[in-house]
Amino acid sequence: MNKYAAEFIGTFWLVLGGCGSAVLAAAFPDVGIGLLGVSLAFGLTVLTMAYAIGHISGCHLNPAVSIGLWAGGRFPANQILPYVIAQVAGAIVAGGVLYLIASGQASFDVAAGFASNGYGEHSPGGYTMTAALVCEIVMTMMFVIIILGATDERAPAGFAPIAIGLGLTLIHLISIPVTNTSVNPARSTGVGVFVGDWAVSQLWLFWVAPIVGALIGAQIYRIIAAEKS
Repeated sequence: MNKYAAEFIGTFWLVLGGCGSAVLAAAFPDVGIGLLGVSLAFGLTVLTMAYAIGHISGCHLNPAVSIGLWAGGRFPANQILPYVIAQVAGAIVAGGVLYLIASGQASFDVAAGFASNGYGEHSPGGYTMTAALVCEIVMTMMFVIIILGATDERAPAGFAPIAIGLGLTLIHLISIPVTNTSVNPARSTGVGVFVGDWAVSQLWLFWVAPIVGALIGAQIYRIIAAEKS
């Protein structure tokens, strides 16, 4: 149960920190942190939690990562479901806390998006469903390659959280304009359920694409990391 509690807390922090920065601070008058700040916030949540709970649960914080680690031979299949449940629960609780905070402002309107992921008219840059699908697959693929590589026993010890956190920051810098960046089904679900309507109807893409990308990334890493005899 310690592992599941760690995943719950870690995913809670990822959604509260990452989505919270987008909802509360991104466009704050005069001193808004903007897309760069939001990107860094997501990276910092993973970096800090990797050091805090990595030794307890592995700090997946993401159903796609858990599935990718399984496909990469690093995680048992019978642990995927309980990890995913803990991650999604942590994300939804974080979404609820963020909603309580954000709704304390008179001008708050959850229909404005609440940091949800979307495509088409709900993409920050108006990108199509196809563009969103490709973007989420490729970004998650690269994220899983970074995770598998940084945590490989042949990699320099102790630096994995930095590489993974900066990797997630870079992914957000690239893809926030396309989908508001998911690469994480739990993150998408955690805020999407509070928006409802379009955010829930488009949620399928932010489960399917990250999982497909994770599976592809795991296979690529297994190929390039194989030791030759």
